[in-house]
Amino acid sequence: MATALFYASSTGNTKDIAKKIAKILDINDIFDIGSGNILLARNYDKLIFGSSTWGEGELQDDWEESWEQFKSLNFEGKTVALFGLGDQDSYSDNFVDAMGMIYQVVILGGGDVIGFWSTANYDFEDSIAQIGDQFVGLALDEDNQPELSDERIQEWCNQIRNEII
Repeated sequence: MATALFYASSTGNTKDIAKKIAKILDINDIFDIGSGNILLARNYDKLIFGSSTWGEGELQDDWEESWEQFKSLNFEGKTVALFGLGDQDSYSDNFVDAMGMIYQVVILGGGDVIGFWSTANYDFEDSIAQIGDQFVGLALDEDNQPELSDERIQEWCNQIRNEII
């Protein structure tokens, strides 16, 4: 079964990252959840979810609006990879927290999350997206480390490729 990528973007950064990931992994089914289509995730066994974190560790607006539907999804038998954007300087206490919130829902729903990413070379205080010395998915900071994003994206895509496509 094909892989689908779902994202939500306010400023365009998450959309740009989603498109880069989809291109590298040759994913044709890419959805902006702002269009109200999060329930389409039921139709796929392999999923990638992406979001930025807003304010003091809050979900991006479109994720917030789709949150109850997202929480109703059954992730049993599904392989899921996550990516999140955040600002580790201005919001050091909740860097990429939205990715952690999505992770918690997927795990509680029985999903198998892949694509954990090292916390090395990041400078933040706390994140609910962190387990030990890893993030639950690819963490990106387009505000403070945009020069590292393309390399991180490529490496992460290579890491998950065999399990997600």
